Amino acid sequence: MGTADLRHSTPSAEGIDATGISALLDALEGDPDIRLHGMVLLRHGAVVAEGWWAPYARERVQLLYSLSKSFTSTAAGLARAEGLLELDRPVIEYLPEYAGELSDPRMERMAVRHIASMASGHAEETLERALVAGRGDLIRGFLRTPLDAEPGTVFAYNQPCTYTLAAIVQRVTGASLVDYLRPRLLDPLGIGEVFWIEQPPGVNLGFSGLHATTDAVARLGQLYLQRGRWGGEQLLDEDWVAEATRAQLANPGDWGPDWSQGYGLQFWMSRHGYRGDGAFGQFCVVLPEQDAVLAITSETEFMQRVLDRVWLHLLPAFDRTPDPAADAELAARLAAASFPTPRLDADPADPADAAGDAGVFAVDPGGRHGIREARVQARPDGWLLTLVDARGDFPVAVGAGRWLESISAGVPVAAAGGIDGGGFRAELLFLDTPHTLRVHCRPGGTATVGWVTEPMHAEGLRGQRHPGR
Repeated sequence: MGTADLRHSTPSAEGIDATGISALLDALEGDPDIRLHGMVLLRHGAVVAEGWWAPYARERVQLLYSLSKSFTSTAAGLARAEGLLELDRPVIEYLPEYAGELSDPRMERMAVRHIASMASGHAEETLERALVAGRGDLIRGFLRTPLDAEPGTVFAYNQPCTYTLAAIVQRVTGASLVDYLRPRLLDPLGIGEVFWIEQPPGVNLGFSGLHATTDAVARLGQLYLQRGRWGGEQLLDEDWVAEATRAQLANPGDWGPDWSQGYGLQFWMSRHGYRGDGAFGQFCVVLPEQDAVLAITSETEFMQRVLDRVWLHLLPAFDRTPDPAADAELAARLAAASFPTPRLDADPADPADAAGDAGVFAVDPGGRHGIREARVQARPDGWLLTLVDARGDFPVAVGAGRWLESISAGVPVAAAGGIDGGGFRAELLFLDTPHTLRVHCRPGGTATVGWVTEPMHAEGLRGQRHPGR
């Protein structure tokens, strides 16, 4: 369905100069470190621009990383409205079996609000320490990790805070986050299938691991922009929206201009509006002053650059006189958007032997991919690239200068490549995630393999898929 059930309009009809949107696309597409996958822009509740860079598509879910936190926050808000959760009640009252694990008496005063706003009293991320201290039980490890300050007085972006919040929500509701959200949020908003990593089985991760569409991100942002209302119904309490989207605690001098404006309840405050975001370029930007929402899925390690360009190019477009002639140009551009194939120094159309007589390549050691060998075989439509790890063969169809999609070991991959400098190069897009694997097979029988951005969850090739596969 995508956005078909939402009202659609043109930038001009909603008071936006489409040339500003085009300038934003120019800036993002022109940066080799920013790889766009999908974008949806709404104003006044209408979709005014949307596009997916093929082979990414509107119906395809993608791992959202920490943008998952904003969905967890929403589940907490719904549970609060049902009388199942209180923001200012101590965490340990919801988890009494851990009372003997507290490493600091101040933890008795750690409230749900504190973990929801990353103000547990820890001065830095505790994930690795908590995993060790809890011996696999992240809540136990979190509570065993000593505090640095009184809860509510210091901000630290801290994954176990959200994991504990998610665990409390799942406990008081008696359901996983996905099952709890389905009738209360996902179905009313028109969000289709979503998938959430479970650790342990049956318990959604909460702080990360949600796989959803760009459209789903946009709908969540629009719900918050409308102060919890959707289709004439108040789905989420207005006071929860107000609490979640105001700075609960200041964090000046944090990671960058848009990461030091304060933090709400699993939402970041921005120089303009507020947002949920996730690693490697997943954004839900809500702009109340402009009555707009921008959702982006992508692959980048330079997230501040994305926001800088949104502020530079998109914000002024809300104040300029619209150019109706630019609407059609923008729509055509987005409809034809495609992800760039790898740059090669030879014509990729001839899938001749890519590296002389060598078809088997020993992979340089190192990296979290676990690949030890690559095999290349020419085919009429490109190549068959087989990557070999400890679990066996992982075959991928590689298009000659175009993306070919295939499924290997249940993992959807799109790959393109060709001859380059006497060798063979290919890029593999793992379509359920933001991640790309680059392969270079060189004359002489050796190969280099590496991630453009390194996955944070499953390390191997077979883990780069949503958990429903």
